[in-house]
Amino acid sequence: MIKRLINSICSFLLLAPLAACAQNDHFEQSKTFQQMNATPSVKTTHKSEVATFGAGCYWCTEAQFQILKGVEKVESGFSGGQVENPSYAQVCTGTTGHAEVCNITYDPSVISFDELLAAFWTCHDPTTLNRQGNDEGTQYRSVIFYHNYEQKQKAESYKKKLNDEKAWSNPVVTEIAPFTKFYKAEDYHQNYYNANGEAPYCHFVIGPKVEKFKKVFKGKLKTTK
Repeated sequence: MIKRLINSICSFLLLAPLAACAQNDHFEQSKTFQQMNATPSVKTTHKSEVATFGAGCYWCTEAQFQILKGVEKVESGFSGGQVENPSYAQVCTGTTGHAEVCNITYDPSVISFDELLAAFWTCHDPTTLNRQGNDEGTQYRSVIFYHNYEQKQKAESYKKKLNDEKAWSNPVVTEIAPFTKFYKAEDYHQNYYNANGEAPYCHFVIGPKVEKFKKVFKGKLKTTK
């Protein structure tokens, strides 16, 4: 964890000016993004559903999805590998097959899965294989673990549209795979940004991502008292 903090902060300080200009601006203007982000929620008998996304460091992913209206709970953990009940230290070796993911419980009558996909593809760079910024390894891969056929169909359809449209200069490499099992990470990983907002990693890395995310989804944020 210490290595992640130091490397990510150094990388951010060196590359932030370029990243701020190029991160996802073109994508957010794409027709596919507009379609996803404009797809309304639907009336349903299901009170809540779950989406599972891997978008690099789960501290960053968690902090962004927590502020969306309709998202009821976000848990950080691991999925997609062969090791049962892995620890954070084990997953960091890159040998477990697991990705860092967030299990996102949401109300489909408030926010649609399409809108969550728009948020997912906004919150990270889905064109870098097994890497997000200075975090490198299969545990940081871009991945959608679908829970049903509808999620699978939408994820695959939108991924194809994004690539056909060339929403980024490089193709989207997001893995789309069936959900099997979610292993919750250690307690200190949960609600990390809110609990450690003044820590260097939160201040220099997560904070700017959250602020940019807020600007993109300003009409879909939870109200704060």
